[in-house]
Amino acid sequence: MEVYVARQPIFDKNKKIYAYELLFRGGMTNAFPKIDGDVATSKLLTNTFFSIGIDSLLAGKKGFINFTKPLLINKTPLMFPKENIVIEILEDVEPDKDVVQSCVTFFKQGYILAMDDFIFKPGLAPLLSIAHIIKFDFRLSSIQEIKSMLRKLSNYKLKYLAEKIETYDEFNKALELGFTYFQGYFFSKPEILKGRDIAPSKINFLQILSEVNQKNVNFAKLESIINRDISISYKLLKYINSAFFRRLTPINSIKEAIVLLGEKGIKQFISLIATAQLASDKPDELIRSSIIRAKSCELFGGLSSDSLDKSELFIVGLFSHLDAMLDNTMDNIIKDLPLSESVKLALGSNEGRLSDYLCLSIAYEQGDWKTCQQLITKLKLNEMDIPKCFIESVNWAEAYTKI
Repeated sequence: MEVYVARQPIFDKNKKIYAYELLFRGGMTNAFPKIDGDVATSKLLTNTFFSIGIDSLLAGKKGFINFTKPLLINKTPLMFPKENIVIEILEDVEPDKDVVQSCVTFFKQGYILAMDDFIFKPGLAPLLSIAHIIKFDFRLSSIQEIKSMLRKLSNYKLKYLAEKIETYDEFNKALELGFTYFQGYFFSKPEILKGRDIAPSKINFLQILSEVNQKNVNFAKLESIINRDISISYKLLKYINSAFFRRLTPINSIKEAIVLLGEKGIKQFISLIATAQLASDKPDELIRSSIIRAKSCELFGGLSSDSLDKSELFIVGLFSHLDAMLDNTMDNIIKDLPLSESVKLALGSNEGRLSDYLCLSIAYEQGDWKTCQQLITKLKLNEMDIPKCFIESVNWAEAYTKI
């Protein structure tokens, strides 16, 4: 059985990744209606730790995982390392004697406890006294309601997590209220100002992207582009001499590296590095998400009978966050880039066949299983192959972000 595990980023005040919340489905056919919570969490834990591998999904960060009442009472979390998981107590779990006793055990053994979708109500005191993190859903409660609950919690030693933060304005409001952690996709939205120009420091990297994505670019020109930028040269040689290639003798010249990677490989590499530089002042998750989307779009395309250019699918995924990286509109950014009309249509208007693959990648990334199911059916893909492609994309992205 294949397991579908998506992850949602959780940031600290500095927009650095603190953890990921792991979202589970047993398959597209199980997505709606919901499967039993105990079964879902048990399969998630089993597959995350024993099949997929926790390092692949979390890359050294913690994983927030929902635990139902029976799993808490049975002390299931104790099966897993406290360094890796945060125990999320669901909002519908009643804090009876058995639940509290189990949670006290987790607390004493050093596990972090989080209370999900928090709404203040009598009887929660025993859990509040041992909880570490309280999650507030910014779509479920108004700012005034959240302020009121924060006042009632002021006597407890707690940190607060703002959930479903979708804009920078909401991020800043939560920050002002004293929140420590932030979950949502605000980081992937541009902070657009009227008449804002692209920063001069980033123009060079856009020019590099323009050059490398020309259809008839030649190897000599690629070598010239790389030699002009010390950072790209260094990273290329570091990458080509990494353990991934298992070479007996080191590669010392840019020309040799280009020949070894081939035109497609070197164009992808330069695009990745230049795109990362465009996002250098943004949350690290932005470039990581871009790389995951790039690779997953390419891999999803490889599963299809569509006669699509896989390099175009890669670029659609990679460039899908350009508006957030440059705090500008997508239309304004791509108008001067030498991209095909199908790529521009996907990025600018969210239309066309390429867009379907990008939408599938985004839906999987966010755990939107209903949309995943619809797109898998529309694209005539084998749903059993989708999780493998996503995990491969995550691993590939982690390897690149370490260069």
